Amino acid sequence: MPPVLMYTSAVCPYCQRAEQLLKARGVDSIEKVRVDLEPDRRLEMMQRTGRRTVPQIYIGTTHVGGFDDLAALDRAGGLRTLLGSHAGRVEAG
Repeated sequence: MPPVLMYTSAVCPYCQRAEQLLKARGVDSIEKVRVDLEPDRRLEMMQRTGRRTVPQIYIGTTHVGGFDDLAALDRAGGLRTLLGSHAGRVEAG
């Protein structure tokens, strides 16, 4: 599974929803960049994405966008593809 990076802040309901959706699709590790604690990282995020709002999500080298973008990708079936063929599956144990 490719690494997941999420630019986030402490009080962001969309960040929490994005994290819940990613975990539901089998992501067990999300690198979180707290732009509220690291203003330089907010500038980095804006330069990389052209956006000012959080969350901003990367899966591997692909910029997915914010929560709405992530949810739309999931509805279209693209999130599982981006995460890998095992995303969202429950393994028998």
